Amino acid sequence: MELNQYELFETPIELPDFDFQDRLNALEGLDDVKERASKILSLLVNPSQLENWAKSQNGLNSSLVNLVLRRPPLIVFEGDVGSGKTELATTIGDLVARNHKIKILLYSLSLSTRGIGRVGEMTKLISTAFEFISSEAKKLKNGHGPSDGGIILLVDEADALAQSRELSQMHHEDKAGVNAFIRGIDQLGNGKLPVAVIMCTNRVKSLDPAIKRRASEIFTFSRPNEVQREAILKKYIGNMFDDALLKDLVKQTGPNGRAYGFTFSDLTQRLLPSIVLDAYPDRSITSDRILELAKLIIPTSPFQEANGTNQN
Repeated sequence: MELNQYELFETPIELPDFDFQDRLNALEGLDDVKERASKILSLLVNPSQLENWAKSQNGLNSSLVNLVLRRPPLIVFEGDVGSGKTELATTIGDLVARNHKIKILLYSLSLSTRGIGRVGEMTKLISTAFEFISSEAKKLKNGHGPSDGGIILLVDEADALAQSRELSQMHHEDKAGVNAFIRGIDQLGNGKLPVAVIMCTNRVKSLDPAIKRRASEIFTFSRPNEVQREAILKKYIGNMFDDALLKDLVKQTGPNGRAYGFTFSDLTQRLLPSIVLDAYPDRSITSDRILELAKLIIPTSPFQEANGTNQN
C-alpha cells in the first residue's frame, strides 16, 4: 500500500507564522503551560542548550541532565472541551521557531489513519506516518549542535488512535495500531531526532498506560478561573468599560449557580464576537447588553463518557 503525506496528514504548516503568533498570544491565562511546553520542545531542537547551561551549575550531575534529554518526545494535553489544549498544541511551535530562529513544520495526523477496518490497515497507516516523520526529521538533524529545524506531530482526539489495550472489548486490529503508535514514539526517541509528538484528548483515562508512561509531561487543561476570565475580558473590552462591569461579567461567566462556567472558547468564540455582532451595524455596545448576552449564552457542557461521568 503506497501512501503519500497528503493521505496521512492535514496540510503541513510552516512556522513561524504571524497568524499563529496572534492565535498563541490570544490564549490568555496559559502562560505557565506555554513556558513549560516550549522548554520541552526546545530541547528536542537544541539539546546542547541544556548541556551548556548545566556546565554553569556547580556540582550538577551530568547523569541528571541525561535523564532530561532521554525522555521520549511526547507531550499529552488533556482536559475539558474548549479549554484551549488543541489551539495551544497547534500554535506552540511558533514560539519555539521564533526563539530559536528556525523553521518548525507542523503535521496534524489525519483521523483517516484509523483506516476502514481492513486487517492490518490501521497498523500500516500509523507505521507509515511515523516512518515519514522520522525521515523528514533526519534531514534536519545537524550532528551534536542545534538542528536546522524541527517537526511537531499533532495527534488530536488521541484516544481514537491510542485507546487502552486493557479494554476487553478492544478489537485485535486496534491493539495492533496502538502497538504501532508506541513503536513510532520509541523510534523517534531512540533516534534523538528534532521532532515532538503532541497528543490532545479529553479522555486521558482512555489512553493506553504505555503511552501515558512515555509522556515527558501530561498537561491538564481546565475551564478558566476568575483571574483567567478577567484577563481575557480585560484584554478585549477593558478599555471600553469600567472595572465594575468586568467584575459582573467575570461572575456571570463563571459557574454562577451552574455546575460549570464558560470555557475559553465560550468566551473567545461565542461571547466576545456576539458583543460585536449584536451591536453592528447601527447600535452602540452597552454594558447592560453585554451582561444580557452573557446570561443568554449557555456554557458548553463538559465531555461525558458513555456512563455519564464527566471527564474534566
